[in-house]
Amino acid sequence: MPYAIRNSAGEIIALLRDEAPGVSELLEGEHPEVVAFVGRSGGAKPFPGLDAEFVRVVEDLIDTLVGKGVVRVTDLPLAAQRKLRTRKDVRERMREAVDPLDKGRVV
Repeated sequence: MPYAIRNSAGEIIALLRDEAPGVSELLEGEHPEVVAFVGRSGGAKPFPGLDAEFVRVVEDLIDTLVGKGVVRVTDLPLAAQRKLRTRKDVRERMREAVDPLDKGRVV
């Protein structure tokens, strides 16, 4: 459970692991103000969304390194090669299905 420090308006401005006597107050980890302060909504942890975004960053990094000849896809473990190929295939199918410039296509 975190200790909160508030400003003169009563808003949380810091969360501490340890008590700051006379300055902080103990709150439940899922207290609505604590949740709002750390950027969560509805108590859900932000990491799943961040992880999905980070996976895309890593994928783009691999594409860049391969494109520049720094690494080859075959340098990666077979499981990683399969995952990358699967993600690329799915993304390509999604892109084709919703291509707004292809006016003749029925989606």
